[in-house]
Amino acid sequence: MKRRVVITGLGVVTPIGNDVPTFWHNLVEGRSGVSMIDRFDVTDYPTKFAAMVRDFDPEQYIEKKEARRLDRFTQFAIAATKQAVADAGIEIHEGNAERIGVYIGSGIGGIQTLLENYRTLLERGPRRVSPFVVPMMIANMASGQVSILLGAKGPNSAAVTACATGTHAIGDAFKIIQRGDADVMIAGGSEAAIVDLALAGFSNAKALSTRNDAPEKASRPFDRDRDGFVMGEGAGIVVLESLDHALARGARIRAEIVGYGMSGDAYHVTAPHPEGDGAYRAMAAALRDAGIQPEDVDYINAHGTSTDVGDVHETLAIKRLFGDHAKRLAVSSNKSMIGHLLGAAGGVEAVATVKTIEEGILPPTINLETPDPECDLDYVPNVARRADVRYALSNSFGFGGHNAVIALGRYTAE
Repeated sequence: MKRRVVITGLGVVTPIGNDVPTFWHNLVEGRSGVSMIDRFDVTDYPTKFAAMVRDFDPEQYIEKKEARRLDRFTQFAIAATKQAVADAGIEIHEGNAERIGVYIGSGIGGIQTLLENYRTLLERGPRRVSPFVVPMMIANMASGQVSILLGAKGPNSAAVTACATGTHAIGDAFKIIQRGDADVMIAGGSEAAIVDLALAGFSNAKALSTRNDAPEKASRPFDRDRDGFVMGEGAGIVVLESLDHALARGARIRAEIVGYGMSGDAYHVTAPHPEGDGAYRAMAAALRDAGIQPEDVDYINAHGTSTDVGDVHETLAIKRLFGDHAKRLAVSSNKSMIGHLLGAAGGVEAVATVKTIEEGILPPTINLETPDPECDLDYVPNVARRADVRYALSNSFGFGGHNAVIALGRYTAE
């Protein structure tokens, strides 16, 4: 029999709040975290805005000297992890360290560190490049640094699957516990890629919204007038435990993770399959793994990026899998408020999905003013509402055709 796995701790750093209570409050209130970029000169860029983390002080979580040796994405991961571990009430010591693991991914890693040091190389020569540049920029370092900081000696890895990263990390961690290789896993994603190079690349790929006159309205998933996604940054971390372990220590159980599905589009490096085939198969796999039927699902936290083809293809995949039940499902996109956090998206959206189940409140899809005829589901437009959510899916689909879906459920003792 498969081990049951539950979620006992949550932590976030996001454009609408650097802790779970603030993030959840603003998500339910429909507040946008998108604003004009003020970190670098955006005069020559088609897109001049992003969803940025504000008022983040790494020294709340990390000593000043150590913080200087960490890229921003690793700082975010440590902050969200410390929140999640405190929320779960986990204490790591020599007696349990080998049974506690870390699985935190990043789609891009320490791009800010890479750019800063490359500029130093060009302007000041090789001797002025930081000796820490490689361990600061590599994408596995959030997971590595968290493990070192906490003394967690169990399985340690990092997913790097673009926008599916956070969900793959949580799903893989779920399976590690389920098969008995760990009792506790700290999992999620972190990203800090709002830098000039990334903005230029996404802009030139025509992937970003250019609604510079109203940035807070730029991320508008499923709306007819959407014109691209909005870059975001942050981190989302959950603490997963085997049910037996959680019960034995009297932990508060927030939700249960019941299924995980993944697939590859095998179609195009950036575009999703035109019929949403990979998304359909990943969702179907998550339901099979969970042992639940489509009609058992009440809510989907959509990938919902606000791109022209992505939103349509996700809608097609949902309708294909859920049939008539698709019209009764609630579907919403957190990205309408926080932008697209790339490798951190799945981690933050998993936290939001847990809160949705726990609180019985569906976060809205804001800026949905003119429905797209091809996007004809219930996207919880503009205003949150109460709902009884037994099971929910959280979808993440990334460049390269990577698809990941986790199924979460309300915990019951049976």
